[in-house]
Amino acid sequence: MNILITGAGRGLGYEMTSEALERGHAVVAGVRSPNETNEKLSALAEKYGDRLSIVELDVTKEEGIAALASQLKEQGMSLGAIINNAAILNARNTQIEQLDFTDVALTMDINVYGPMRVVKHFLSLLTEKDAAIFNISSEAGSITHAYPGDYPYAISKTALNMFTQQLHVYLQKRGIQVLSIHPGWMRTDMGGGEAPLDASHSARGIIGLLEQRRTPDSRFMFVDHEGNSMPI
Repeated sequence: MNILITGAGRGLGYEMTSEALERGHAVVAGVRSPNETNEKLSALAEKYGDRLSIVELDVTKEEGIAALASQLKEQGMSLGAIINNAAILNARNTQIEQLDFTDVALTMDINVYGPMRVVKHFLSLLTEKDAAIFNISSEAGSITHAYPGDYPYAISKTALNMFTQQLHVYLQKRGIQVLSIHPGWMRTDMGGGEAPLDASHSARGIIGLLEQRRTPDSRFMFVDHEGNSMPI
């Protein structure tokens, strides 16, 4: 299938890109600055050739998202999956009394409005059989396990889970699967070096879920990278 992945230049986004290519899929890898040297993506481009397209995709720029979608449509491209992975984690360990709402606004712009913009403009390209939209969420977005801290990030992921549920209801008659996925605590720039999970392991699980099309055993479309239902 053709898979659009946002935030594909590093961390989980890069690992999902690599895993999808290794499994024979084609990837449109969205990055904010495609002209900047990215040795890992360049190596994948050299290895997989035309099956990897590295494109400029800043999820905060709706005009650019719309232009890219229009360009791909004109080229006759269809998509089998959209993976909304681009995200930010800021204001860590900041209590509510000290919270800067510039941080909150930026987080919402990237983590919530970003996936909404991408789906708005790319949904019409999502026409391959057994198509899917995967929104990379987090256990931090679980209301059941709410904790004081990481306010912008946690609230943005809760909102993303709601968007996922809305899309599920909207698109189920078209046969498009929509999931929010908690990828686990991973050793990435965001997760830090103490995290127990390698991002490549999570990527294998997520791309596997795309191929297996497993249905959650819950009415909520929130699962971990192995397909197990998460508490909403």
